[in-house]
Amino acid sequence: MEPVTLTTERLVLRPFEPSDAPAVHAACQEPDIPRWTSVPSPYGVADAEQFVGTIVPEGWRDDTTYNFAVVSRADGSLVGAMGLVRLDRLHTPERQAELGYWTAKEHRGRGCTVEAGRAVLRWAFRELGVERLEWHAEAGNEGSRAVARRLGFHMEGTLRAHLVRGGTRRDVWIGSLLPSDLTDLADLAGEPGPSGSRGPAVRDTTPYLPYPG
Repeated sequence: MEPVTLTTERLVLRPFEPSDAPAVHAACQEPDIPRWTSVPSPYGVADAEQFVGTIVPEGWRDDTTYNFAVVSRADGSLVGAMGLVRLDRLHTPERQAELGYWTAKEHRGRGCTVEAGRAVLRWAFRELGVERLEWHAEAGNEGSRAVARRLGFHMEGTLRAHLVRGGTRRDVWIGSLLPSDLTDLADLAGEPGPSGSRGPAVRDTTPYLPYPG
């Protein structure tokens, strides 16, 4: 996949660049990010440099992770990171991906993560043909769950002992979003895609036969 850039009213979602390393490093010093995400802890300058210089470009090249730097259109500051992860089932009949994100502390509470998420949802469903988008978070991550709910994710329950962190098994919350759910998100329909063209909110999808019980 060639990296793409997405824009919203307040934000630009673009591939990370080597010059982003200091901002990434600074953001990841805030304890909540290593506590609730998979970033290394402690998080050093070398970790940030490896992320922006190696991990991100390799993810785009190998179709394993599509990571965006979320930056402010007003001043270019780093708002956070957002991406589609665990893409091993994107090009299989499952047509599935997972949404992941973190937000720098000083930008929380402003709706930026939801705004960025909506742009990624449009791109995932319309351009990539995703048919099931998942959200995972360690149980207790109320901030991440609040964002997921505002994006329209349906909370499906708890995956018991799904995550191993620090040698301890932990529970994980899981939610999902389907193309059919976007009928409840009118602001996603007909928005411009990465190319600037307008079109239907989602592509045709594999027929879904939900269990009637």
